[in-house]
Amino acid sequence: MAENPTVKLGVLISGTGSNLQAIIDAILRGDLKAEIRLVISNRADAQGLERARRHGIATAVIEHRKFPSREDFDRAILAALRARSVELVALAGFMRLLSPVMLDAFPGRIMNIHNSLLPSFPGIHGPKDALEYGVKIAGCTVFFVTPGVDVGPVIVQAAVPVLPGDDEPRLAARILQQEHRIFPHAIALFQQGRLEIDGRRVIVKGDSSTPNSPPLVNPPVD
Repeated sequence: MAENPTVKLGVLISGTGSNLQAIIDAILRGDLKAEIRLVISNRADAQGLERARRHGIATAVIEHRKFPSREDFDRAILAALRARSVELVALAGFMRLLSPVMLDAFPGRIMNIHNSLLPSFPGIHGPKDALEYGVKIAGCTVFFVTPGVDVGPVIVQAAVPVLPGDDEPRLAARILQQEHRIFPHAIALFQQGRLEIDGRRVIVKGDSSTPNSPPLVNPPVD
């Protein structure tokens, strides 16, 4: 049986690009059959742009403040992605909500990563909100983007225990380690043609022994 072709990725960032680096590393290891066609940032000073350039990946800066509306900004992003024949869009720390301009152009083909176990704690303060609520398990989620904030169908999640003495930076750092693991995994499932959206559910087709969610990360043992 012929293998699925390499997926052509567009990655949108706003900051350090550590999840972008995780995707690049997975490609280099051979764990992910993908080609990053373009990295776009809405901030010219985003550190992730330099990560991309070091690996010879094309970059573009499209600053949202230069556009009169969210839709006009998204049209500029869409034009850049289409010019590179992008098939799947990965939001790797992209701090802008997408309008229907983008969502309609890539239905079921825009993934985002969030630092909580959605639907709990959407928004920009996942670890902080988890600590304030007093949960025992936090984590991260890769999901397909739909209208709204962090409400799309869940693709894969990883759980991270909240340890005694945790503060926001410590918990966020451990969650980030798992983000770096599950985002490339979710993209690989897409590339393999194994993801099917059924209403709010994402069904992972194929080997039933392969879990939809990587296992719980156990706390360290002293």
